[in-house]
Amino acid sequence: MTSINALTRALGFATCLSLAAALPASAEESWFPMKIFDSSSGTPTPAEYTPVGKAEKPYNLCVLFPHMKDSFWVAVAYGVVKQAEAANVNMTLYEAGGYENLPRQLSQFDDCLASGADAIIVGAISGAGLAQKFDEAKAKGVPVVGVVNPVPIEKLPAANFVDFAAMGGVTAKGLLASLGSGETANVVTFPGPAGSGWAESFNEGFKKEVSGNANVKILDEKFGDSGVAVQLQLIQDALQTYPDMNVIWGTAPTAEAAVGAVAEAGRSDMKIISSYENQAMLDALNRGDILAFATQYPVGEGAIGIDQAIRLIEKKPVVKLVQPEAAVIDKTTVPNVKMDLVLAPADWTPVYSVKAK
Repeated sequence: MTSINALTRALGFATCLSLAAALPASAEESWFPMKIFDSSSGTPTPAEYTPVGKAEKPYNLCVLFPHMKDSFWVAVAYGVVKQAEAANVNMTLYEAGGYENLPRQLSQFDDCLASGADAIIVGAISGAGLAQKFDEAKAKGVPVVGVVNPVPIEKLPAANFVDFAAMGGVTAKGLLASLGSGETANVVTFPGPAGSGWAESFNEGFKKEVSGNANVKILDEKFGDSGVAVQLQLIQDALQTYPDMNVIWGTAPTAEAAVGAVAEAGRSDMKIISSYENQAMLDALNRGDILAFATQYPVGEGAIGIDQAIRLIEKKPVVKLVQPEAAVIDKTTVPNVKMDLVLAPADWTPVYSVKAK
């Protein structure tokens, strides 16, 4: 890798990506190059991303997730683990147990700093809530990369997360395309946990796309933790409050809970759409239980987060803000999607540490 690193410094980032793509294939060769938007300037520019390769040293990377309660974050973890292995770095992953546990994530961030981590990759429970910790890390010279969830990009040297409003918009387009002539959609949205940032953006993107369409009416917005039990209670309340509701739009756990709830209520007319992906969504789509779900390619996001951290440590060129191309997946599009960038293999068991060889 020495010659490649030298060429990287001499030729710049774009050339680096092409050279890296020519390196010997790894177990994840099908992941890259991955189509992204380089949004570092504030204007999304189509680009492709390929990791730089093995790290110069076995750095210690600390990774923080909101939780590991569903296959979405397991998919991100899979990308993190496989890229850490490919780069030959040490990685330790902590999860806070849920979006209600910001104090725990703050404490885990402190633990990362105290342990001497060379970089921190964080799926933030709250970007605003972690802002002071980002400043503390910067003062100590520890680079922080935001992954999956939105963060105040001016606080960090690098991040990667989808344009959540655009992602909410692609699901709205899927709903509009499904409506027959004269068919109306009475929607209750279940965006996710209030204050997370991504839930609000998902919701705004969805509403913006359907605004002005006389066939779509938003009846209510119900925010809540992205756990199946919480979402089920919200759905049951909505079914009682809004008997004319015929579209449930929300998180993957919302859709997962909705499948059983609408069956129990005898509402076979209900359209269910998920704003993001997990294994349950793919299974439900294949069964015909849901109309569609959106993807931000979480496996790729996890892998890119590791690579961004290594680039920062080694002071190599780095895309400050990587944004995956959001896509809507329904029965017509699923055959053309790189599912290995969407979900971890079904037989993969999450691991919370990687040791460099």
